[in-house]
Amino acid sequence: MNLKPDTVESNGYMLLNRLEHMELVPFVRTYINKRTRFSNLYMLSNLLIFATVGYLLVRHFQLGTFTISEGLVNLCYGFAIAFLLLPIHEYIHVLAYKSQGAEHTSYDANLRKFYFLAVADQFVASKREFQVVALAPFVVITSVGLVLLVFATPFWSMTVLGTLLTHTAFSYFDFHKNKEVVTYDDKVNRISFFYGK
Repeated sequence: MNLKPDTVESNGYMLLNRLEHMELVPFVRTYINKRTRFSNLYMLSNLLIFATVGYLLVRHFQLGTFTISEGLVNLCYGFAIAFLLLPIHEYIHVLAYKSQGAEHTSYDANLRKFYFLAVADQFVASKREFQVVALAPFVVITSVGLVLLVFATPFWSMTVLGTLLTHTAFSYFDFHKNKEVVTYDDKVNRISFFYGK
């Protein structure tokens, strides 16, 4: 998008939300619980993975491949791997921002509040551009996970499914689908702004 942060309001956009990066988790929770296309896709994905986990646990227990507890241990390995993937997840966001034209990208993290985010300082992203950025890690990591699932042994399939189950998607722009939404980050003040018209 060819707007600069100081020209957003003069182009007819009104402030919808101001997100302080320290408050990222409550902000995401608010919008992930709204019923939208993306939150429904996220919930459906999780339900399918959860159903697959249940089916494989029972199936492999019946076949004698592993016990339920062994399967659950490998599932927990997947949860741990998902947390280890956070730097890669954010790097994919940064690559997606760069693919949309952002020049000044970086990362922010707060281990005490347990948030990690990619920042594109002063880059005004349109709804479509931000959707590319928001969905890129979900698409990439889920696709890689599904490919790995095809080749995984029963034990490793539980680990891959645990990783996929822990992964999340973001639905802010779909919630505001009746508006033309733009966003930008202010790295110095650790704030993201969302405008709409």
